[in-house]
Amino acid sequence: MSIRSDVTFPSAGERCAAHLYAPAGGLSRESPAPCVVMAHGFSTTRDDGLPAYATAFAQAGFAALVFDYRHFGSSPGAPRQLLDIGRQQDDYRAAIAYARGLPGIDPDQIALWGTSFSGGHVLVVAAGDPRLAAVVSQAPYTDSIPTLALAPPRNALRGAAEGLLDAIGARFGRPAHYIPAVAPPGGFAVMTQPGAVAGFEAIVPHGSRWENRVAARIVVDLTFYRPIRHAGKLRMPLLVSVCDADRVTPPAPAAAVAERAPRGELIRYPYGHFDIYSDPKPKADQVAFLSRHLSTAGAPAVH
Repeated sequence: MSIRSDVTFPSAGERCAAHLYAPAGGLSRESPAPCVVMAHGFSTTRDDGLPAYATAFAQAGFAALVFDYRHFGSSPGAPRQLLDIGRQQDDYRAAIAYARGLPGIDPDQIALWGTSFSGGHVLVVAAGDPRLAAVVSQAPYTDSIPTLALAPPRNALRGAAEGLLDAIGARFGRPAHYIPAVAPPGGFAVMTQPGAVAGFEAIVPHGSRWENRVAARIVVDLTFYRPIRHAGKLRMPLLVSVCDADRVTPPAPAAAVAERAPRGELIRYPYGHFDIYSDPKPKADQVAFLSRHLSTAGAPAVH
């Protein structure tokens, strides 16, 4: 069992919405718990595939803070669906600061968890915060060069053109110009890989605030995003969970992150990008990793 409450925390003048999961006995000042700080991947929300992980961590004796970035889900921010890499990383930093100040949380036992796009964010944020106790990066976006090479050339050119249109428009105060986040193969979106639409449908529950659109300027920003460059700076334990059949975030650069990190660990799974959310094995492996590196009692099995 676990206890979930709704909380908010400040980030750059806004308040990010979050769920705080606590172990069954609750949080205690006398026996502070470790906390796993978590956020979603590309365009999704805290309710899309993440509650099962947070529940598993809470059942193992950790707290888990699962938040929506500004501009997404239940968090404020205009324009909506603005995927700004720097702002999302700042929201992670704000979430860490909030968790460290919570009664019943051990400020020196904070772990970061990210998946897909946020799997790259946690590498960047952790490289600048050696106080963090551990990091989990699942099916991570680690290097734009091989990732963008997977896009159909026609989509890449159209995405770049629409991204520049949105970026230039933003400088003149124009409304955001949107493109789809996901579409079937042959369609136009940021992601059109086989199985991507079904993957999103599998993790997005009824009632989610996920929207299938993002401000197009992210296509321009993606060109220069290479979290892999920060791997060698990580001094805390790092677990990288790689999907060997991943056609969204290539497995080779993700595995290289684990090799370059001084305390990196790698676990490989024989399936695609979205399959990892439904399999209990990665959750059990992550609980075991966190239990080895965070100060709490041994973790029960995940079912």
